[in-house]
Amino acid sequence: MEMTVKKRYNLWQWRTLIFLMIGYALFYFVRKNFSIAMPALKSELGLDETQLGIFLTLNGIIYGVSRFINGFISDRARSKKFIMGMGLLLSAIVNILIGLSPQMNGLFHFMDESGKATVGLVYFIGSMWLINGFTQGMGYPPCGSLMAHWIKPSELATKQSVWNSSHSIGAGLVAVLCGTFILGRMGYEAWQWCFFIPAILAAAGSLLLFFGLKDSPADVGLPNPDEIDEKLPSKIEVVKESPEHAKKLYDALLKKMVFHNPIIWILAVSNFCVYVIRFTILDWGSMFLTEYKHMDIAVAANVVAASEIVGGIIGTLLAGWATDKFFKSKAHHTCLICMVMATLCFFIFWRLPQADKGLAMVFLILSSFFIYGPQALTGIAASNQATKRAAASANGILGIFGYASTAVSGVVFGMIAKSFGWNTVFAVAIAFGVLGSIIFAIMWKAPADGYAKAEKVILEFESGKQ
Repeated sequence: MEMTVKKRYNLWQWRTLIFLMIGYALFYFVRKNFSIAMPALKSELGLDETQLGIFLTLNGIIYGVSRFINGFISDRARSKKFIMGMGLLLSAIVNILIGLSPQMNGLFHFMDESGKATVGLVYFIGSMWLINGFTQGMGYPPCGSLMAHWIKPSELATKQSVWNSSHSIGAGLVAVLCGTFILGRMGYEAWQWCFFIPAILAAAGSLLLFFGLKDSPADVGLPNPDEIDEKLPSKIEVVKESPEHAKKLYDALLKKMVFHNPIIWILAVSNFCVYVIRFTILDWGSMFLTEYKHMDIAVAANVVAASEIVGGIIGTLLAGWATDKFFKSKAHHTCLICMVMATLCFFIFWRLPQADKGLAMVFLILSSFFIYGPQALTGIAASNQATKRAAASANGILGIFGYASTAVSGVVFGMIAKSFGWNTVFAVAIAFGVLGSIIFAIMWKAPADGYAKAEKVILEFESGKQ
């Protein structure tokens, strides 16, 4: 590749990666702001924990379904940036409507005489947050597809891990914005600004996505990444096809590279186990640190925050770097090692004496540090196995399994904690960690990517064997 072309390619690649990071971080601004605002919603509007919990659970399920649906749409769509930008803009609109809901009282009787929420407001906010679950699902699939189109397969683990840190960047910044600067300084009565300000920033970010992203290197006269990746065993060259031919070829690739690909299903089941561990720490950390480890609530919250920062950023980046550096881009190798270590650290955290609070903090943070490796890399592995043509569809399946785990880590663990105590919760979570490790081990001998297999599928299709 000529030096000028190489420089242009690297410039556009990093530009795309940075814009995707900013865009996806802003998705978290209009998603995790709800969790930060919940104490104020309870205090000011009278919403109770059951109502808020139902909102979060159904939002998570619909989000997983939306990722699945939008995965297929993103792979077929010519303009992937439009899907992502529109999802962010619609989420911003939903947040603005939630913030304006008290002003709609005259039309819909949303507030009672004491200023608390009526059943109508409960249904309205719940419905808006369910819609937000679907619009949020328009964010991840285009990102996975765009990165597969812009980044060489041999570099995807490292660079997509850089992008994956946008999860924690967005969650951390919106926590500071809403928790420290809005509610902390202005009080709970300013809860509406927890929806207005993130929405304004998200709307501005949608314009960045609409006008700043390009859907593929070909849009700026550059070669596709798999054509210039010297580390790929083979190159896939596909001539320009008619729309009908392209659809039939896509269907053939989708069938063989995703639905009939056992590696994708193994990754999906393992992703379920990964998310059980992740959500146990993220959703229940503050409660079991205070109730089981008897820590102060402020200390517990800081430990959970540190787990997110250390795990979500440092753990993700190191896992991606190690995959390309030491494991020849075989993300499933790194996933196995990280899953074993996350489970072991969580077990040590559980079994430490109650007096060893300092060590308990360290091992909980380490467990989060290791679990964010497979949290990021399962999606990267799916992208490489399905190839760029079906990356979003494969990740849609992983998203369904990942967020289906909230049925265990949410309602089930809440019931177990109430009826049997935290010891049983920890034991079940660790069992899922062991199961996930076994599942990752099953695919140890799998190749780093599916491009060689995809080439055979294309050749069979062109020769009329399919």
